[in-house]
Amino acid sequence: MPHHNCTIIIEPASAEDGGGVLAFVPDLPGCMSDGDTYEQAARNAAGAIESWIEAATEMGRPVPAPALRQAVV
Repeated sequence: MPHHNCTIIIEPASAEDGGGVLAFVPDLPGCMSDGDTYEQAARNAAGAIESWIEAATEMGRPVPAPALRQAVV
């Protein structure tokens, strides 16, 4: 599978959402993950990206090219 550089947005989850950390992939609609830590959420998001691309490919759907974004620190 080709390497796909996607932006992952990682942010703390609210207490109402159970706490932890959420990870979103804006380039791939519906692609998200979570974890107990930022590192775990990032690793889980990488797996979600691979699964999203694999599913889209199997269904014959296009995989969008990653958007160019400026990092916000």
